[in-house]
Amino acid sequence: MHKPMVRRGGLVGVIAAAALLAGALPASAAPGDGSAFVADASLTLLGNPAVDVGPLAPSNTSGPTSAQLASLNIPGVVTAGIVNSSATLDEDTGVVSSHADLTNVGLTLAALGSIGAINVDCTGATDGNTGSTSLANVALAGVTVPVNPAPNTVIAVPPGPIPPPLLSITFNEQITNPDGSLTVNGVHVRLNALLGTGDLVLASATCGPAAAPMPLASGAGLWLGVGLLGLIAVPAGISVVRRRSAQATG
Repeated sequence: MHKPMVRRGGLVGVIAAAALLAGALPASAAPGDGSAFVADASLTLLGNPAVDVGPLAPSNTSGPTSAQLASLNIPGVVTAGIVNSSATLDEDTGVVSSHADLTNVGLTLAALGSIGAINVDCTGATDGNTGSTSLANVALAGVTVPVNPAPNTVIAVPPGPIPPPLLSITFNEQITNPDGSLTVNGVHVRLNALLGTGDLVLASATCGPAAAPMPLASGAGLWLGVGLLGLIAVPAGISVVRRRSAQATG
């Protein structure tokens, strides 16, 4: 008589543990996302065909996690030497790391000049997202830019007001997205109406929010442990009752 009761009790225990586990897990258990690319151009210069190229050398935490080009050439817009991007997720810590860099950049767009290197990093950790941009050998006509520009540093070219600016450049552009991720654009060129329309982004990395790790000793890991213990204990309980029942009938 006891055997059916123990089976039902064991089943209830397993169901309860599963329910606790389901309640402890967040609504979305997807890991943190990250992505990066080296260049994206969507613009039209007055009297010239439209340019719509990119994103080039893209990478993503879901794969491919890295990309590289031996050289970059968007005619009339930008050239570069070796360029690469990467986006990785550390499953042990949940940290998302995205990176993009370009070397020997020539901004042929409006004969702007050159930048020796553009390096962008974006890190999504459990305590928040951080991003940075570093530049080397900046030689843009009439423009002075620090090696590590502050977030969202904007300059106009020419500085104006006379003659009026043809374009604006944002260095170390940092955008917090609605989903909690952070996008860092190393160089973002926007055309003004006198020159054309559209924009050019060089070295872009997006990261986070981080994917929270699930340690077995606490949180969802604790409920998972409880469920596993329940699964182990149920067969043992049934075995004990069977032996006792056999002794009683004997």
